[in-house]
Amino acid sequence: MLPPWIREKKLNLASLREVKTMLRERELHSVCESLACPNRTECFSRGTATFMILGDVCTRSCGFCNVTTGRPYAPPSKDEPRAIAETARRLGLRHVVVTCVTRDDLADGGAQQFAETIRELRIALPDAAVEVLTSDFRGNRDAVRTVIEAKPDYFNHNVETVPRLYDFVRPGSRFERSLAVLREAKSLDPEVVTKSGLMLGLGERREEVIEVLERLLESQVEIVTIGQYLQPKREKLDVVEYVHPDVFDEYRAIGEDLGFRAVFSGPFVRSSYMADVVASSNHARA
Repeated sequence: MLPPWIREKKLNLASLREVKTMLRERELHSVCESLACPNRTECFSRGTATFMILGDVCTRSCGFCNVTTGRPYAPPSKDEPRAIAETARRLGLRHVVVTCVTRDDLADGGAQQFAETIRELRIALPDAAVEVLTSDFRGNRDAVRTVIEAKPDYFNHNVETVPRLYDFVRPGSRFERSLAVLREAKSLDPEVVTKSGLMLGLGERREEVIEVLERLLESQVEIVTIGQYLQPKREKLDVVEYVHPDVFDEYRAIGEDLGFRAVFSGPFVRSSYMADVVASSNHARA
């Protein structure tokens, strides 16, 4: 039985329909919809949205994710970057997040598609902040460089969970590799704001969460998001625990004491939740 603090948020259906229509017209994908994010209409109404590039089929099979797993086959769409930029312009977005399915079948993991999308967004929305939420590119440093050289304002890559649970939660991924990607991004561009996030409720221990926060800070991550794992469908991992909001508040305080620029921690917090709030205190690149 769900605890009282876990409930479906009321959705602004009119706003939701408008965004869905635009995405379908251009054959685009929004991670907000693909993952049924509970904050999706709140974000849309605030002028932020997350677009998913490289198709809608992922080459990995993380136990928590609602995205279809398989062999994508299709190469990246040449029209996708411009279509995303035009849709973002029509929606009047102030903060655009670009994420992806993991494409281990591509030599660069889709890095060039990220770069092209960033460039098109700069043309269409020169005053908007641009955030990327990338895969680990299998640790490919050249791929990270390709993305960073396109000058996103924010580079986000989620560690998702504690190292002990990686084989169970994120098969095919490695905690240390994810930290290396974040370090590389900051090393290549000290001005880019680095972000990462993790989920609670998968069986992690308090000391493990704190250790992850410490490791993220050591890896020059500036912003952290912490949210509750919610099972997207029966075939996915069960929720081990619904973490009380007070515990999320505790982790927020710990993160702030450690020295992160910002810590967003709560049951419904997701990777790009309230992204525009952080953006408002930082200047987007011209």
